[in-house]
Amino acid sequence: MKVLLLKDIYKLGRAGDIKKVADGYGRNYLLPQGLAVLATPGAVKQVKYIQEKASQSRAQLNNEMSSVADKITGAVLYFASKAGETGKLYGSITTQMIAEALSDKFAVTVDRREIECEPIRVLGEHKAHVRLTIDLIPEVQIIVHREGEKLEAIKSTEEVPASEETKNTLEEALVVDKAQLSEDEKVSEEPVE
Repeated sequence: MKVLLLKDIYKLGRAGDIKKVADGYGRNYLLPQGLAVLATPGAVKQVKYIQEKASQSRAQLNNEMSSVADKITGAVLYFASKAGETGKLYGSITTQMIAEALSDKFAVTVDRREIECEPIRVLGEHKAHVRLTIDLIPEVQIIVHREGEKLEAIKSTEEVPASEETKNTLEEALVVDKAQLSEDEKVSEEPVE
């Protein structure tokens, strides 16, 4: 089934595009929701008008949401969770939990369906994308740590990059260990009486 999109649809196209979609998707979702119409010759004549109108509304929406995107871009969210020895969580961090954390931290309403992220089931750093509009998709960093760990310790390990002195000290220690290992090998090679 060929349809003419009336609105921007994520992962399908922008308003004014003519797309071929599955019959059920078009008949049961796109047409009843008013997101598209059948691509008849009469509707195709209106493509230019639909595209102009959509670009105006898209620009207005992008202007409104740009302040929200600026707040959210690069945000770091911390979640404490119970986890096993291997780092696997007892449960998961869901998009609903991420949406609530964004609402609490930035006083912005974000729907859980606008967040692109698989449920997080292991400790560590993860990334999520928040679809505010079809053009504005800020990235959020999510850090999941073991419940009971101090948050300051986690933050300090992230913020302190290894300096050149630390790297040189580690390299010197490695050289000393190799030298000591070769001496130990020489001692063990001598016959034991």
